[in-house]
Amino acid sequence: MSGDSLQILIAMGLYLVVVVVIGFYFKERANENSENYFIGGRKLGPWVAAMSAEASDMSGWLLMGLPGLAYWLGLSSAIWTAIGLAVGTYINWLLVAKRLRRYSAVAGNAITIPEFISNRFKEKKKVILAISALFILVFFAVYAGSCFVTFGKLFSTLFGLQYQIVMIIGAIIVILYTFLGGFLAESVSDFVQGIIMIVALSSVLIVGVIAAGGIPAIAENVKSIPGFLEFFGIAQPQLTPGEVQMLDAAGKPLFGEAAGYGWLSIVSTLAWGLGYFGMPQVLLRFMAITKSSELKKSRRIATVWCVISLVAAVAIGIVGRALYPSVLLTETSSENIFITMSTSLLPPLIAGIVMSGILAATMSSSDSYLLIASSAFAKDIFKGILKKDATDKQVMLVTRISLLVISVFGVIIALDEKSVIFKVVSFAWAGFGATFGPIILFSLFWKRTTRAGAIAGMLAGGGVVFIWKLLLSPIGGVFGIYELLPAFIVSCIAIVVASLLTKKPDQSIQDEFELAKTFDC
Repeated sequence: MSGDSLQILIAMGLYLVVVVVIGFYFKERANENSENYFIGGRKLGPWVAAMSAEASDMSGWLLMGLPGLAYWLGLSSAIWTAIGLAVGTYINWLLVAKRLRRYSAVAGNAITIPEFISNRFKEKKKVILAISALFILVFFAVYAGSCFVTFGKLFSTLFGLQYQIVMIIGAIIVILYTFLGGFLAESVSDFVQGIIMIVALSSVLIVGVIAAGGIPAIAENVKSIPGFLEFFGIAQPQLTPGEVQMLDAAGKPLFGEAAGYGWLSIVSTLAWGLGYFGMPQVLLRFMAITKSSELKKSRRIATVWCVISLVAAVAIGIVGRALYPSVLLTETSSENIFITMSTSLLPPLIAGIVMSGILAATMSSSDSYLLIASSAFAKDIFKGILKKDATDKQVMLVTRISLLVISVFGVIIALDEKSVIFKVVSFAWAGFGATFGPIILFSLFWKRTTRAGAIAGMLAGGGVVFIWKLLLSPIGGVFGIYELLPAFIVSCIAIVVASLLTKKPDQSIQDEFELAKTFDC
């Protein structure tokens, strides 16, 4: 290993040590009871709530997947996705956060999303609890796998290490500090990781722009690529049968004529914003904040962080194409543009610190996914359905066992190093958005919503994601739209129809709905 690589490794290693220390620091408090372990005793401050929500939401795709998308296909798809996410972030904090914080306290002091939805409808037979917990287990296993892919790609690219080995090592580190410190360790480390992520993105972008000769030089460099800088067109890399981009005689990558990027594609990418309404890792931060009155400050912090980070990530892909047009010649390798720029343009030790931004993004998400998935099994399935008299100690034990099992599934998913992070994340994002987004909104804002409507909406939304992705999307045309949008719409229709066809909720449910509007907490 060269001296430069050793410096990078040392910087990243120190970061990993800090994260594990955070887990040990919160170990005692987290193990006091399950409420502390799962939701931090509802003691998050506005800064930690905001930064940890955004850091856990974005994951490694922000520093690898999104820049890679911009590098490979140009501005349009990446920027419309970023716009959808930024708008979705703001609306979610504006509309959902305060009402969910209040309603979760009113509805039996719920500390998980499945528990909140189940308590909201006062169900005796825990059908909603089972459905929502199972969907969380499935989609978070996929999500955790995408994070482990990021970790493996990072270390194999930087140090030439075997992908599978370093991927498994990364998984073990995440499991360790999540296993020890629970939600508090996860949230505090996510706060730190959120700071590292935005500093890393901003630093690499600034250095990259300077190295490329400034914004005018970058624009002049890439405008020759058909569709690359268009909002309504998209670049088309010319590929060999082996999915490698072809080069001309001068060694420059070849592109075909630009393809159109019409309203259907724009709506499809903007639909990413709908996913926020159903993201458990974000919704839990709303529930965990100390006081609902502090959510306004959190909303401002989260929105500013989100806009800066998304714009920087897209811009890095564009700048990277100008600087290194012939270095990354496959769709999978294009997701390494952030790594390429960091290691090429920064001193080794600084590059190592910046590389920790990818670790931060990866770990801040994977810890959330593992904790929420394990709590879904232990709290909602084990205690909620299988063993209702389970003690708090038993719940904590089952949580840790299920965390290990879910991690193994995530590792299995991540074994394929050719996985495209952006595509893996997009499927899981659609699954959560369509399964939970509509019912969260209807539960909070439509008193007429019934238990039958909730069940119908969740099954319809989650089911359509699978059907659309696996059966309809390959047809192309209008069916090529991002599966989240049709699944979200179908879920909303199912909720309304099933609710109107069944009798109104009991008066106690309606009274609780009204109380949640103004409950002081």
